[in-house]
Amino acid sequence: MNTKTKFITHAAIIAAIYVIPNLVMTINLTGGIIQCRVAEAFTILPIFTPAAVPGLFVGCLLSNLLMGAALYDVIFGSLATLLGAIGTYALRDNPYLSVISPITANTIIIPFILKYTYGFGESIPFIMLMIFIGEVISCGVLGIILYKAMQKSENTWYSLFKY
Repeated sequence: MNTKTKFITHAAIIAAIYVIPNLVMTINLTGGIIQCRVAEAFTILPIFTPAAVPGLFVGCLLSNLLMGAALYDVIFGSLATLLGAIGTYALRDNPYLSVISPITANTIIIPFILKYTYGFGESIPFIMLMIFIGEVISCGVLGIILYKAMQKSENTWYSLFKY
C-alpha cells in the first residue's frame, strides 16, 4: 500500500474512532456547560501519526453533523479540534505539553459558540472555566492515560499507524 493511501486510510480510521464515542458517550456534567467528550482523549493521537490531524478534524465535523449541532458549532467546533490537533502534532516530542493545545483551542473557541449560537446565559469567562475543566478531564487526563497505554505496548492498534 502506498504512503498516500495509507495516510488517508489512517485518517479515516481515526475519524471513525472519534465519532463513535461521541455518538454514545458525550457526558454533559451540568446541562451542557461542562462538556466532557470522551473522544477528546483521541486528540493525543497526532503524537503517533500526522494522519490524526485530518482524522480528528473530520471526526469532529461528522460528530457535530450527526448530533445535530448548529452550523456555527459544526464549523467553529471542528476548527477548534483542527487547531488543537495541529498543536498536538507540533508539540509531539513532549506529550505532556501537547495536550495544552486542544485544551486551549476548545477553551477559547467553544464558549463563544455556546453563548452566541445556543444562547447560554452565563458569562464567557465562566463558560471558559467550565469548558477548561471538561477539556482537562478528557484531553489532559484521559489523553495521557491513552498515550501511556499506547506507548507501553507495540501490540496495540498504535502499531498499525507506523509508516
